[in-house]
Amino acid sequence: MLTTPACPLKGKIEKDARDAVLATGAGKVNIKMDSDVPHDGRNRGIVTTPIRNAIAVASGKGGVGKSTVSVNLAVALAQSGARVGLMDADIYGPNLPTMLGAPRMPTPKENRLMPAEAHGVKLMSMGYLVKPGQPLIWRGPMLNSAIRQFLSDVEWGELDYLIIDLPPGTGDAPLSLAQALPLSGVVIVTLPQQVSLEDASRGLEMFRTLNVPILGVIENMSYLTLPDGTKMDVFGQGGGEAMANHYEVPFLGAIPMNPSVRIGGDNGTPIVVSQPESDAAKAMLVLAETVAARVSIAALSGSNEIPISIE
Repeated sequence: MLTTPACPLKGKIEKDARDAVLATGAGKVNIKMDSDVPHDGRNRGIVTTPIRNAIAVASGKGGVGKSTVSVNLAVALAQSGARVGLMDADIYGPNLPTMLGAPRMPTPKENRLMPAEAHGVKLMSMGYLVKPGQPLIWRGPMLNSAIRQFLSDVEWGELDYLIIDLPPGTGDAPLSLAQALPLSGVVIVTLPQQVSLEDASRGLEMFRTLNVPILGVIENMSYLTLPDGTKMDVFGQGGGEAMANHYEVPFLGAIPMNPSVRIGGDNGTPIVVSQPESDAAKAMLVLAETVAARVSIAALSGSNEIPISIE
């Protein structure tokens, strides 16, 4: 019985168990593995359905691929067998319906909003509640109300993981979310370049001030693999890992640039679905396993501290 279906050691556990039983002289070994994702112990108040873990994906600035990471993280966890919801908290720029390939929301039932579903992930977004192209010219209180409605009025069902895609920056949305929904932790997305690192650092410090555990830093668009196999550092090199080391938080890994990531986002087929053997998809899958493992370890230890290593 695993603590997450996305356990990064699943293969090793199965091999070690099989080898141990075969060593006793058994001729055939059948191993059945299941999972029970632990609850992080946080009381989520206004949420009416059980959400075992709530994970925010944040960045200090726009254009770093935060929404792409959110979508692929959610789909990768769902592929492993977890029950996953994805909340588009980027109220001013709701792109997730397009990126997940779920353009329409089901009809509400009994005054409850029903999330759309695609690739095994339940999705709620402001994109379902406004006309295409309509700008949202809202101040803080209205934004806060929308986020709370996404938590209290949506029929999420029981979830192992709710992934929340936050808007960039350190403004009303992350503050409202942290106050309305106790988070298991937050993933900080950055590019290697210095400008992105400076903004990502501000976001990290904001969540620390709000006492939200930092699950770690991920460096997106880390490099581009050229046709001859060499790697081009388009935005610099090693900045995300250096930032993680500086703030003494886990470095979750680097995701390479790949044109298929953009194509998958435009077509509504995330790269972990369309090209699971690509370098970017493999990096996303490792990210999902690592995040799931860290959340489970923290939940089982009853601690808000996220371990640097899960070895």
